[in-house]
Amino acid sequence: MTNRASETQGPKDVFEAIRTLLAVRSYQNTPVPDTVIRRIVEAGRLTGSGMNRQPWHFIVIRDAETLRQLGALASSGPYVAQAPVAIVVATDKTRFAVSDASRAIQSMLLTAWADSVGSNWVGFGGLEKVKALLDIPAGLDVLAILPFGYPARTLEGGKKQRKPLREVTHLERYGRPFE
Repeated sequence: MTNRASETQGPKDVFEAIRTLLAVRSYQNTPVPDTVIRRIVEAGRLTGSGMNRQPWHFIVIRDAETLRQLGALASSGPYVAQAPVAIVVATDKTRFAVSDASRAIQSMLLTAWADSVGSNWVGFGGLEKVKALLDIPAGLDVLAILPFGYPARTLEGGKKQRKPLREVTHLERYGRPFE
């Protein structure tokens, strides 16, 4: 019996995408192809959610003026204005919506990165004015703006400052080293 998962591998395997994913806040003035944008949104849509409620809505923004306005409204991410495309993530106001949509966001970021497209999570609250700009219904919350584009500069993928595994991983009980 063969292991089909080991036979098919995308542009980067999942662990490699996780290992090398970096926040990108500066983008080339190069459009992201529709096929890549569709794959990014599909990754979000296909992500699992509690009781399969899928409490998310993804709004794809390509219009330069709307991107500029989003950048002005996002105090933590004015660089959204320079991205060739952004996806605004809105959620239902249900118990697990933030958790489920966060999972979908991570799926989208990793999928984009596997295609050499960078992004960063902008927001996490404070995006009420985005609702009016994009005609988002009052019954939804805006969780994030995800700008996407090809990185403006070469990034050294995987060069991260992270705590050693032994500091954050325990075996059976807290405080017992996992080696």
